[in-house]
Amino acid sequence: MKILLINHYAGSPRYGMEYRPFYLARAWKNAGHEVTVVAASYSHLRIEQPAVEAQYVEESIDGIPFKWLKTPTYQGNGLGRVFNISCFVFQLFRFHKKLSLSKPDVVIASSTYPLDFYAARYLAHKNNAKIVFEVHDIWPLTLIELGKLSRRNPFVCLLQLAEDFAYKHADHVISLLPKAVDHMENHGMRREKFKYIPNGIDVDSWAQSTDQLPSKHDEKISAACDEGHLLLGYAGGHGLANALNFFIQAAALLRQLPITFFFLGNGPEKQALQQASMEMNLEKICFLDAIAKPAVPQFLGKMDGLFLGWQRKPIYRFGISPNKIFDYMMAGKPIIHAVDAGNDIVEEAGAGISCEPENPQAIATACKQLLEMTAEQRHDMGQRGRHYVLEKHSYHILAEEFLEVIS
Repeated sequence: MKILLINHYAGSPRYGMEYRPFYLARAWKNAGHEVTVVAASYSHLRIEQPAVEAQYVEESIDGIPFKWLKTPTYQGNGLGRVFNISCFVFQLFRFHKKLSLSKPDVVIASSTYPLDFYAARYLAHKNNAKIVFEVHDIWPLTLIELGKLSRRNPFVCLLQLAEDFAYKHADHVISLLPKAVDHMENHGMRREKFKYIPNGIDVDSWAQSTDQLPSKHDEKISAACDEGHLLLGYAGGHGLANALNFFIQAAALLRQLPITFFFLGNGPEKQALQQASMEMNLEKICFLDAIAKPAVPQFLGKMDGLFLGWQRKPIYRFGISPNKIFDYMMAGKPIIHAVDAGNDIVEEAGAGISCEPENPQAIATACKQLLEMTAEQRHDMGQRGRHYVLEKHSYHILAEEFLEVIS
C-alpha cells in the first residue's frame, strides 16, 4: 500500500515533536508499505527546524521520504500562526502534482487543524485514493474553550466549515480522543467511520536510548538519593497546561517529609515556577535543564515516582492521549496523575495514583501515599504500567490497527 501522510507539524527524533507521524510511518515501512510524509518547514513544536531554502524540499529520514513545504516562522498563537497554516494549505495545492508522484492509495490529513483536509481530499480524488481524517484535537472547539475565541470569529467559522466537511467526506475518521465520537456524529460523521487509535511508544527507540545524563543532573539526583529521599520527577515542557504550579504547592505542604522534587525541561512558565519555589523557601525542589530525548529514559529510571498534571478544562471530556504518559509507563515507575478527563490511562492500567487536578492537597496526599509504600509496591505499580503500554500502545500495534481500518 502507498500512503501519503500530511501532518503540518510532523517531526522526528532529530527535529523533535510531533513524533507520531514518524513512528507510524516507520512501522508501516517496516511492514512493507510505501510511506511519504508531508510537513511544513516551520513548526513551533520542533526543537530544530529542517534546512529548507526552496519552496519544496525532499529529505529522507531513516529511509522515510519527507516532503518539506516552505512556510513562514511565527510566535505564539496569533495571526502569525494563522498565516503559517494558510501558507501550508496553499503549498499543498501548489505542489499537488509532485505530491501525487507516489500515486498514493491512501491520503491521511493529520494536521491538528482541519483545513488541510481540503487539499488532502483533492489529492485523494486525483489519485482515486481513500481519504482519512485523523483528529488530534477538536478544532475549532479547542480554540473556543481554551483560547476563548468567539464562535463568530471568522477564523473559527472557517475551521467549523472545514471540520464539518471533513467528517462528512472522509472515508474513515481516526482520533486520539476516545470520547469524541458523539461530537463528531453531531457534526455530520457517520458513527461507523470512527476509530480510536491513541498515541503510543516506539519500543525500539527506548531500547536504543543509551545516552547518559549530564553530570550536573546526575550529581543532584545522587545527592538526594544518598539522603534517603523519595525522588518524584516531572519531565517535559513547563507551560500553563502542565499545571506544575499545583505540584509546587503540594511540595510546600510536604516540606517536612523526605521527598525531593525534580523538574526536568524548559518552557514559558519555568522562571515563574522557580520564583515561586524560592519565595516559599522550598529547598527540596530541583530544576534541571532540558536534555536530549535519548537521555530522558535515564532520568525517568532514576525517579521513584513521576508526576503528570492537567488543568481542569471542559475540553478534556473527550479524552486525552499525552505522549508523556507512555514514556512514564515505559520507565516502569508509578505515576501521580492529577486529571479530570474522559479517560484515565493511569487508572485503567493500575499504574499509579489518580487525584483531583488543580488541588495541591490531593496531589500532596498522593505523594505521601507513594512515600508510605514499600519499594516493592512501587515497583509492582510501575511494572503494571509498563506491561500495559507494551500490550496496547506500542507503535507497531497501533500502526497495524491503523492499517486494518484503511484496508
